[in-house]
Amino acid sequence: MKIVTNIARAAAAAAAAFPRPSALAGLDLLASAVVIVDGTGHIVYANAAAENLLESSLKALSRQKLCSLFANPAELDNVIAQARAHKFSDLRQELALERAGREALHVHTIASALDEPSDNVLLELRETVQQMKLDREERLLDQSQVNKELIRNLAHEIKNPLGGIRGAAQLLEMELPPLHLQQLREYTQVIIKEADRLQTLVDRLLAPHRRPHIVGDVNIHEVLERVRSLMMAEFPSGLAIVRDYDASLPEFRGDKEQLIQTVLNIAHNAAQALAERIDAGDAQIVFKTRVARQVTLAKVRYNLALDLHIIDNGPGIPPQIRDRIFYPLVSGRDGGSGLGLTLAQTFVHQHMGVIECESRPGYTDFRILIPLP
Repeated sequence: MKIVTNIARAAAAAAAAFPRPSALAGLDLLASAVVIVDGTGHIVYANAAAENLLESSLKALSRQKLCSLFANPAELDNVIAQARAHKFSDLRQELALERAGREALHVHTIASALDEPSDNVLLELRETVQQMKLDREERLLDQSQVNKELIRNLAHEIKNPLGGIRGAAQLLEMELPPLHLQQLREYTQVIIKEADRLQTLVDRLLAPHRRPHIVGDVNIHEVLERVRSLMMAEFPSGLAIVRDYDASLPEFRGDKEQLIQTVLNIAHNAAQALAERIDAGDAQIVFKTRVARQVTLAKVRYNLALDLHIIDNGPGIPPQIRDRIFYPLVSGRDGGSGLGLTLAQTFVHQHMGVIECESRPGYTDFRILIPLP
């Protein structure tokens, strides 16, 4: 942490003395969020990690006071004031910065006064939950790989006996005595129909592994508009689907049909969870796209990534299954197959991405991160 601090301070001091665009370029390579505030508390610089952390661009942030972004600014304001007064060479503190409508931002904060200009303060903000997120993503990837192998092997083992059971039931039906044909045929039809139902389930489990990965240029907003039209056709009233798009997002190489299925599975689950709100007429799903910078996915660092959010105002995911929602056959509603999110996760992993989920009553956010060129 000390090395990172010294690098950031040196780069920021150089930028203050020589205000060239390239002077701050090195700070964009840091994993820590770096923010420089002036004597009035306004943001004069934020690196790429800070833009991700604060969920806004430098252009938008530069018009605001850093402390005004949070509902409890007193502690952060005090840290900045103490650093500006040179009470410490660098002041380190753990802060919980509250944000309206979202979970608090828990960060390890390092504040350092700059020599030039003398009233500027450099802040490093590192999420204390970031390492936990990386560990969780790694566990999810490992678990996904284990699930994939288990499902594939199990499905193949189930297919052969199913075919035999169905065939035997059909042969038995043909041998039934005419006198009791109608009465006994009911039982053979139960066997045949249940075998067909299990065959359909097995086919769905194997679908991601059978279908070839068809790669082409993908515009994520075309994907979202396709899903939106499908959802509005199924839920014509009571559900609003809000677009919040970043038009600057570039196209990327991917499988368009897989991505449509991924977004559709998540959005359809959300709509089913919103049943009561749809009846009341105030259900909402938000499709939000942004560019994430300097992100780590599966231990690989990417300069840019698609940051797609599918947000609903439903009741939230039950706590007892929140950590298992991507496992196969785990469902939060009666009659659910528990395969929609499993397939979505598989498709996103095939694009070298990850799916994260944050949920509480009234707010559920599925976040999809996929590397961009």
